[in-house]
Amino acid sequence: LGMAAPAALQRSVVSPAGRHTASLIFLHGSGDTGQGARAWIKQILNQDMAFQHIKVIYPTAPARPYTPMKGAFSNVWFDRYKICNDCPEHIESIDSMCRGLTDLINDEIKNGIAKNRILIGGFSMGGGMAMHLAYRFHQDLAGVFALSSFLNKDSAVYQALKRNESALPELFQCHGTADELVLYSWGEETNKMLKSLGVSASLHTFPNLNHELNRTEIEKLKSWIVKKLPVEASKTN
Repeated sequence: LGMAAPAALQRSVVSPAGRHTASLIFLHGSGDTGQGARAWIKQILNQDMAFQHIKVIYPTAPARPYTPMKGAFSNVWFDRYKICNDCPEHIESIDSMCRGLTDLINDEIKNGIAKNRILIGGFSMGGGMAMHLAYRFHQDLAGVFALSSFLNKDSAVYQALKRNESALPELFQCHGTADELVLYSWGEETNKMLKSLGVSASLHTFPNLNHELNRTEIEKLKSWIVKKLPVEASKTN
């Protein structure tokens, strides 16, 4: 039996105030939803993360059995054998979700958005997913962000970049030093590895921040988003 095409991902969308010339895909953390991630950011900022020209898309991962929760169903982008940085990746579930998210990217391209005007990133597992998607399959995206995220030590991302010759999307990473779920050292190691493989990567450190988002971090992210997707890149045709 051939692989059934994945059903289109549910999504929560913040439309741009003006003309839509760029898109941002934000992937939630494990067990959350697109709606939930949007509400969380809205609560932190006291308003939606919104832009004049950028459409913000918060997709929801389909529910699947999740091994760290003893196989209970959860909205996760992929499965993990356990939450650690030195175990193998569950590559089959990662690759299958890369197909579903590629459909989402293609929807934006069909809407007339150039691929180098699309950013992808996320929180925790969402950031890990974004790094797989961009650095293995979509190296022509505008950039990637990963908040409180990490890649496993022998990640397929590193394997792909070892063979890579082309220019790569820039990475914007943030991590709290008090994170007890995804250790700061895991994020730091991911950053160092990606840099050594040719990725232009920054790591913003937040003292005393646990596995969460805060306002300073989202404001920093917003400035970076506008730098990568500037308003003036309007097509004249």
